[in-house]
Amino acid sequence: NISFEQYLDELKEKYPSVAFTYYQSNVEGELVNFLHECRGKVKGIIFNGAGYTHTSVALADAIAAIDIPVVEVHISNIYAREEYRKQSLTASKCVGCITGLGLKGYALAAEYFL
Repeated sequence: NISFEQYLDELKEKYPSVAFTYYQSNVEGELVNFLHECRGKVKGIIFNGAGYTHTSVALADAIAAIDIPVVEVHISNIYAREEYRKQSLTASKCVGCITGLGLKGYALAAEYFL
């Protein structure tokens, strides 16, 4: 197993023409603010809302409001987990959702934007 940071380095090597920006926060409001700050700066967002996927109307609203294509990615298959984790409040606001393919889901999402 490799860390996400190591995998991100691999993605940067694989796609040298892509300027990846990594942002992580455990604070819902900070994630909402970051999404809004992306307006006019990025062509696409790869988003893993983690536990907020199932609970955050605020993140769903932010994704809908920013007018940037967003691909939702989950390392684990959210549909193979507990009942309350099988619903994504954010996926319907995204152009697509990749779930259960491990870290490779991030590469697949990046390829969507190329």
